[in-house]
Amino acid sequence: MELISNEEKITRALLVGVDTGAYDAEASMDELFELVKSAGAEPAFAITQKLQKPETATYVGSGKLEEIRQVCADEELGLIVADSELTPTQIKNIEANTGVRVIDRTTLILDIFALRARSKEGKLQVELAQLKYMLPRLTGKGIEMSRLGGGIGTRGPGETKLETDRRHIRRRIETLRDELSEVEKHRQMLRKRREKDGVITCAIVGYTNAGKSTLMNYLTNAGVLAQDKLFATLDPTSRALKLPSGVSVMLIDTVGLVRRLPHHLVEAFRSTLEEAAQSDIIINLCDASSEEARVHLGVTNDLLESLGCGDTPIITVLNKCDLLDDVTLAQDFNSYIKISAKTGEGIDRLLEAIDNNLPVRMKRVNLLVPFKNAGAISDIREKGTLISEEYVAEGIAVEAIVDEIIYARIKDFEV
Repeated sequence: MELISNEEKITRALLVGVDTGAYDAEASMDELFELVKSAGAEPAFAITQKLQKPETATYVGSGKLEEIRQVCADEELGLIVADSELTPTQIKNIEANTGVRVIDRTTLILDIFALRARSKEGKLQVELAQLKYMLPRLTGKGIEMSRLGGGIGTRGPGETKLETDRRHIRRRIETLRDELSEVEKHRQMLRKRREKDGVITCAIVGYTNAGKSTLMNYLTNAGVLAQDKLFATLDPTSRALKLPSGVSVMLIDTVGLVRRLPHHLVEAFRSTLEEAAQSDIIINLCDASSEEARVHLGVTNDLLESLGCGDTPIITVLNKCDLLDDVTLAQDFNSYIKISAKTGEGIDRLLEAIDNNLPVRMKRVNLLVPFKNAGAISDIREKGTLISEEYVAEGIAVEAIVDEIIYARIKDFEV
């Protein structure tokens, strides 16, 4: 008896890039390698070509295209991934010459986002980005999409299948925009409620795979998926964090960033990114062990600047410092907070920095409140942090954390 395994075969992919000198092509290809792995495929080979600009018809030159065809045939590769955004013509011509399915960097990232989305908002945002990317790339496929001819039996609305598809996608895009608008209204209501209740928010932003979810889990036991993959976390997660001063803040984990992030995604996820941008404090987390650490910090800073975060306190934090020696850290990153979200090293300095950047200065006090002034304790309980409360002969002994406004009302009771 022959046993047949029905395990899904992992797709082996060829990575193709064109180096025009406009950006660091080698680093971009390294990132594409990780993206392909995150999508569940195996990046088997990589081919790059130096050109002044990509070929209009085939992305790479004719000789390089033949080399790609030969590699795909010899190694039985099932996918070609281009490190740029391709035109429909380029995709069609490469597929015709190689007989292998072709996708570009944007399609790959959209696919990973679709794989990771869990919340309703995340799924809506991904679908919107996919449809907006797909719309201009719908092309006719020969006679079956040609216009209806004249004569009996062929009269109709005069609309091709291509036009029907476009109309359907445009209608779906409008529906998604309306649904996302409702979600955004709900998000704004929650934000206003937090502001009314005096909740302080602290957002973790940074390059993908910098360790944001690991840090979130270490600080709050949030149980967020933390893997060594790009875009392991897509949906924002919020958890309460109590600082050493006793003040509680709302810690928000956000979607990671990559260089040359498709503008369709930036637009679709703008509401999620703005959630981070409108926080009281921003933690810019970076993987210190990466050779591209400074580039990653630059990508994050550029995005924060584009979202208008100039007045928000930004704490730059270097993660994975347990993987580097002290000399390297001292030379390259002397002015930043250094931590390891895996081991807990340096977390105390990070929490102290958050405390020092709180929008309202908090004060820890010991009070003896006379019974006739017991109403003051209600104010502390509502707008501050009541640590302990004990009834004694002279009144109520209280230990609390309060802001400057509450302190001005109760400072006469301080002991």
